[in-house]
Amino acid sequence: MIQIEYLHKKFGTNQVLKGIDLEIEQGGIFAVLGPNGSGKTTLIKSILGMVIPDSGNIKIGEKMVRNQWKYRNEINYLPQIANFPGNLKVKELISMIKDLRTGKTAEDDHLIELFRLQSFLDKKLSNLSGGTKQKVNLVLTFMFNSPLIILDEPTTGLDPISHLRLKELIKVEKAKGKTILITSHIMSFVEEIADEIVFLLEGKIYFKGNITKLKAKTEQPDFEHAIASILTTSDA
Repeated sequence: MIQIEYLHKKFGTNQVLKGIDLEIEQGGIFAVLGPNGSGKTTLIKSILGMVIPDSGNIKIGEKMVRNQWKYRNEINYLPQIANFPGNLKVKELISMIKDLRTGKTAEDDHLIELFRLQSFLDKKLSNLSGGTKQKVNLVLTFMFNSPLIILDEPTTGLDPISHLRLKELIKVEKAKGKTILITSHIMSFVEEIADEIVFLLEGKIYFKGNITKLKAKTEQPDFEHAIASILTTSDA
């Protein structure tokens, strides 16, 4: 599904990605983890074409993405911070995004119902709470049927019920054979849904595999202690 070969990226004198080699297979949930500054955001944005690597290649479905743009129409992306135009109503924003995603059929009605947004459709985005904006963000992300879904901190601001509904939604999309990349600082969320972990450290891949293998590698009894062990070692 995604093939990344020898990816390098520098911002000024800061070498953020240092020769990343990574293959993400079709189907399943992959958590991209790492401390702040590890390169995970740069990696995600490189896949999306929002950051241009200094060297290396990225393929999605056997096609190079460099100097291309149409491949993005097959990706659903949820940004960590959704900067919506505050003067728009929720229903106007949804309609606008539908118009932008040409050739895609939107299935927004059941998502609006799932996240209980019916009463907010006529409200301006500037008047919404952070959690409600995140629900709108989720509707915009999941309403299109695309084989690749990238979720950057999807649980931010969600109440417990919406959190549960999001987890079920992600599992439903996985069951359809989709590939889902997630970044999150909520380790319990990652442990529950992720099939594989990709852990970045100082611009390199420290680990790729399932949680059982990660616990064995770090010799820790549970996932949170395994992650803590990596971070402690890196700070030493």
